[in-house]
Amino acid sequence: MGRLAGRIMLLWGLPRIALAILAGAIAALALPPFNVFAAPFVSFTLLVWLMDGSTGSADGGVFTRLRSSFLLGWLFGFGYFVAGLWWLGNALLVEADDFAWALPFAVLGLPACLAIFYGLATLLAGLLWSEGFGRLAALAAAFGLMEWLRGFVLTGFPWNTIGYTAMSIPLMMQSSAVLGIFGVSVLSVFVFASPALLGTGKGMRTGLALAAILLCAHLGFGAWRLSTADARLAEGAGEQTVVRIVQPLIDQSRKLDDAERASIFEEHLVLSALPPQEGKRPDVIVWPETSVPFLLTNNPDALSRIADVLQDGQVLMTGAVRSEEAAPGSPPRFYNSIYVIDSQGQIIAASDKVHLVPYGEYVPYEDLLRTMGVTDAIAMPGGFTAASTRSLLKLPNGKSFYPLICYEAIFPDEISPDVQKATALLNVTNDGWFGATPGPYQHFLQARLRAVETGLPLIRAANTGISALVDPFGRISKGLDYNQKGVIDSTIGSGSVPHWNNFDRQIDFWLVVAVMLLIAATSRAGFNFRTN
Repeated sequence: MGRLAGRIMLLWGLPRIALAILAGAIAALALPPFNVFAAPFVSFTLLVWLMDGSTGSADGGVFTRLRSSFLLGWLFGFGYFVAGLWWLGNALLVEADDFAWALPFAVLGLPACLAIFYGLATLLAGLLWSEGFGRLAALAAAFGLMEWLRGFVLTGFPWNTIGYTAMSIPLMMQSSAVLGIFGVSVLSVFVFASPALLGTGKGMRTGLALAAILLCAHLGFGAWRLSTADARLAEGAGEQTVVRIVQPLIDQSRKLDDAERASIFEEHLVLSALPPQEGKRPDVIVWPETSVPFLLTNNPDALSRIADVLQDGQVLMTGAVRSEEAAPGSPPRFYNSIYVIDSQGQIIAASDKVHLVPYGEYVPYEDLLRTMGVTDAIAMPGGFTAASTRSLLKLPNGKSFYPLICYEAIFPDEISPDVQKATALLNVTNDGWFGATPGPYQHFLQARLRAVETGLPLIRAANTGISALVDPFGRISKGLDYNQKGVIDSTIGSGSVPHWNNFDRQIDFWLVVAVMLLIAATSRAGFNFRTN
């Protein structure tokens, strides 16, 4: 291993660039649907050895070494994000005649921007780089901080945060309940990078022992928590609610065809009216994001059709577009929303999407782009207005659901304290834009983690999949895979399981970062003392 590490450290030019990109791409294999847990061990080991070659060089001074560290991280991130997010380009091919021009920006441009965060991570780690396992702690803390920043800078896009590579199954998801995704990311990087110590000698035993303890704690805590899961769920079961999740499998091209609107609406109604699977009729029926292909408030006949299908006491929760007149004579505002409709065909509750998708649901800096004459970007799909607050969806029977529309489920720090009042999380989405790619599988994993973190079951309705009922421990109670058409009937209780709140997880994240920085700084100080 020492000989291999030495050869990698001494790489320069194109081989060094290619290996850095390849290392990042390999890490993406740990994401769904591949879930190759060993992949990040290879990736971060290579990254450490490449960093050793940059930070250990005496040529060019501090600035040159830090610039080299940043470039390594950027190349690593570029490989990771291209390999993990290439499927975003599929959304532009749905209307290829209009938007194929933007394909390079989605497939290469977005990864290039996101890779800046990883470049900053390796630059920061380079400031504290030393021999031994202290450099692993520096890398872990830096990556954790940058993943946290990626969650909110420029509206945020924490998709495929490194921690998800260590949480492919429920056994490995439970640490997120305590540390959150960013805390898990810090410790994951340390563990993933630990094999690098086999090739560099100093601090090997201590570093490998600490990595082994962290990995065993990660798995052991998961095993303990799952061993008590059924008992905890039974204690807080309370009154059971039967939920039907509808997965209609509507091709995205059909959803964009005005002539298909009526038939799409009827397909949802037919699935909703199927005989019960659980022996008891559903209390709640859930349709995916923007399932209703027209403005319900402008179509009383559609509300009447919903009332015809719903039995007394049943309610429908559906994704829909909501319009609102901003001011007399001004254009209406449109919201990506969830409606709750009772068996009388009345809209009894609604919640609007708070965090919109840039260039998917709105165009940032639209007025500025118009003045610059950039009309192609403004013509991209969008036109929604963001809600200022998220509203709980309250049902007549006293149940409340915490709404997360589409990719809102990837933002753990945006879940408000109101979630403690909810019976379940409700995630409606339409991943049909992305086709049969890794995208829907990655999205589903991230939504499952929100159930673990909040201690609430997750009801997830996706147009083309993956739809499922997930328990508060991330386990799938019942589901439909991608590209399947049908319904799911399952039950949820009325209570949550005991859990850490978001504030506590943030405290734990900063404590983990502080410990790693302390280890890195101590190691750095000792290294400087020995070399002076």
